[in-house]
Amino acid sequence: MKVLNLGKILIKSWAYEIDEAALKQAVNLSNLDFAYKHIALMADVHSGFGMPIGGVLASEGIIIPNAVGVDIGCGIIGAKTDVIHISKEEIKNIVDKSHKKIPLGFESHKNPKSWEGFKKAPKYEVIQSELDSSRYQIGTLGGGNHFMSIEKGSDGHIWLMVHSGSRNFGYKVANYYNKIAKELNKENKLVPEKTDLYGLFIDSVEGEEYFNSMKYSLEYAKANREELFRQFYRIFAEETGSREIMEKINVHHNYASIEEHFGKEVVVHRKGAIKAESGELGIIPGSMGTPSYIVEGLGNEESFKSCSHGAGRVLSRRQANKIFTEEMVNRSMEGIVFKNPKKDYSEAPMAYKDIEEVIKNQEDLVKPIVKLSPLGVVKG
Repeated sequence: MKVLNLGKILIKSWAYEIDEAALKQAVNLSNLDFAYKHIALMADVHSGFGMPIGGVLASEGIIIPNAVGVDIGCGIIGAKTDVIHISKEEIKNIVDKSHKKIPLGFESHKNPKSWEGFKKAPKYEVIQSELDSSRYQIGTLGGGNHFMSIEKGSDGHIWLMVHSGSRNFGYKVANYYNKIAKELNKENKLVPEKTDLYGLFIDSVEGEEYFNSMKYSLEYAKANREELFRQFYRIFAEETGSREIMEKINVHHNYASIEEHFGKEVVVHRKGAIKAESGELGIIPGSMGTPSYIVEGLGNEESFKSCSHGAGRVLSRRQANKIFTEEMVNRSMEGIVFKNPKKDYSEAPMAYKDIEEVIKNQEDLVKPIVKLSPLGVVKG
């Protein structure tokens, strides 16, 4: 851990290096009057919108939509199957069938899906306006860095991973309440203009609405992953004969929660970070061509009991697509079954930090339990 004294409160970082834009955003956080104790930057930190991805902010009485982000509840399922051996042909068939049967990218289901949570939707305008379309989106992957994968575990078992979030729900909720916070900021002057860190008093009508809308988006994101996993596992089981999921972990990494730290109740924002309570299991993915890790939290209070949510980008999606070629990507994915019909190189392994270094840099936050090596990847 490195300690940086660049603002009103300290910045504590587990990153080997921090890009200039991310550091500037971290300094903005450290200068907020309501920021509590210190700002924590995880080993995968890189610049985001308003707040760096891989950042943890504890605040007193204020909640910031952009410190959660637009994909509220984005997260990962990691599941240990009863399968020990899998052939290349089986992997290829699973990837092919998943591309045909599971909606990827901007695709939705042709028919609406049911979910008990739809009956409990808050009566807020932004939630109600999205309910109809969300019935067609639950159990869909989305694009960007969202994926489903088949992994070989260091424990000898085949694991499955699913990475997705709240789809359009989280996006609409984040933007809706960020606009409200921005408008209110003209009067209450909570934050400096142009920081994109507009906040809401959590006990205000607007703050309570955002918090409840965010929690509902978390539930939807979790249900979305569960439905995705159900479809993915069914295809996997048809090919491999698998009959049992031996262990399943479902964690999200874009959210805010009310927690106690250093003897005070605060609002903890984790944007691209997962909770790492002592003994709590989590998932830290590398990239589509590099290992991932099942980890156990160590409950380190210095990071507000958090750890990285992945390897972290070193190149933006736009930069990656400019620099990388199909040949470079294919070479980096050698031996791993994947399809790239859209010629999108933004998620190439070279666009990410070294996962081994990222894990090493946070050995006081988590303990690696199982190393997962990719065999096949389905991407939106």
